[in-house]
Amino acid sequence: MADKRTTPACFKAYDIRGKVPGELNPDLAYRVGLATARFLGAKHMTVGRDCRLSSGELCAALTRGLLDAGCDVLDIGQCGTEMVYYTTFARGLDGGVMVTASHNPMDHNGMKLVRSEGRPISGDTGLNEIGVAAVECDLTLTTDRGAVTHEDIQAEFVAYLLDKFDVAAFKPLKVVANGGNGCAGPVVRALAAALPCEFIHVFDEPDGNFPNGIPNPLLPDNRSATADAVREHGADLGLAWDGDFDRCFFFDERGEFIEGYYLVGLLAAAALRQSPGGAIIHDPRLVWNTVEMVKAAGGRPLMNKTGHAFMKERMRREDAVYGGEMSAHHYFRDFAYCDTGMLPWLHVLQEMSHSGKSLSELVSAMQAAYPASGEINRRLTDPAAAIEKIEAAYAGDAAAIDRTDGLSLDMGDWRFNLRRSNTEPVIRLNVESRGDRLLMTEKTADILAILDS
Repeated sequence: MADKRTTPACFKAYDIRGKVPGELNPDLAYRVGLATARFLGAKHMTVGRDCRLSSGELCAALTRGLLDAGCDVLDIGQCGTEMVYYTTFARGLDGGVMVTASHNPMDHNGMKLVRSEGRPISGDTGLNEIGVAAVECDLTLTTDRGAVTHEDIQAEFVAYLLDKFDVAAFKPLKVVANGGNGCAGPVVRALAAALPCEFIHVFDEPDGNFPNGIPNPLLPDNRSATADAVREHGADLGLAWDGDFDRCFFFDERGEFIEGYYLVGLLAAAALRQSPGGAIIHDPRLVWNTVEMVKAAGGRPLMNKTGHAFMKERMRREDAVYGGEMSAHHYFRDFAYCDTGMLPWLHVLQEMSHSGKSLSELVSAMQAAYPASGEINRRLTDPAAAIEKIEAAYAGDAAAIDRTDGLSLDMGDWRFNLRRSNTEPVIRLNVESRGDRLLMTEKTADILAILDS
């Protein structure tokens, strides 16, 4: 593996992410393009970009680098990350790059890289080597320059998604769709036009100034616009996406935010009805409900390290029908094992239509059986020491200890996972219990008190 100390600061564990122009700028973007094409030996790649103010310039520089390496480029313009995945595997290309910083602050940008079939390029599968090469690469050009073509693939992508569903069987549900001024809006409108549902579109115009805040519905402060619209319009469902729409977030008919944990259970059970006995991959942060749902549906629950690169690798190895993370990443075998923010809500609409149940009814039993804290973040000067302190306090009474990702302790009637961020001095806590919300709340407070001390 390449020495990580020689990679630029914006090269992270799973992708490229940093401040513009200090950490990421057109010069580095050009070098990334040159280094990526050379690393892959690529002859034909695709590029796309989100609506951030810096994305056009960075994507243009990236494209020049790919072209100068002798690689032809299919530029699909402003889009979502999953549309780069789709174009890569559907067109049989050698790879793709999405210019995006997803839900990061306005002065950030980044890139997500994939090789053929939409397989991720992360730190241990080539991203570090590309980072080294971007810094040290020979800028002397020795091959014929590639050619660039521009194509709007939105209609093709929407048709591909719709082909997976019997949309005529969907009920005329009322749906609030909050694009957050990211890239989701145009695709959602195109899908909505083909569905027998009424859509209330909120903040659906892409705008890199993000006049209504950075699109990150995982933050509680960013949920009120969607929740309020659900209540105002008497909607059956609320949806919200992050900036590059690879994550989709759900609100029930009361405007209540539904933790991604319970969506994993719901989508896993739905997938297993179509593929009985299949494998389901899930992350280690919250697990009891997912394991129960999968086993009840006749599937095989398999726990895996958090992170899209690790999830996709395991899904391919197991030929898993579905994979889910409580952070709202949902992976589907029939989407080349990639994560998507569009297929989950279409599946939920299908579940609501076929069952005749509201979203709250579909998840209420799960919420009661396994109440969960949701992910709580703490910024600490020494995350490793904090985790050691928690382990010392609880490990002696634990029924089981797991280190698949961070520290997971099974305390019998409750459990928790504590893990470090890959990119910042933050630790993330998740707590769940067996049917006892008060116990879950008390234990969450106890752990936080130790961390805050």
